Amino acid sequence: MSEITQNNLYLILPFKVSRVADMLCADEHISTIEAIRRIYTSAMYKQLEQEHTKRWHEGPVSLYQTL
Repeated sequence: MSEITQNNLYLILPFKVSRVADMLCADEHISTIEAIRRIYTSAMYKQLEQEHTKRWHEGPVSLYQTL
């Protein structure tokens, strides 16, 4: 597997976001669009999209708990 860098991190973020969005929809009974909006505007996502934080190593449950 290739090394994850800031230049290719965007390739794995949709998977992470979709898993967290599924949990958010189920727990808060909101639409997928609303869940994705909340994620993309969150402090958690700002950290997730920065490779140096290594948040991309975390699983969906950990990311959801941080959200």
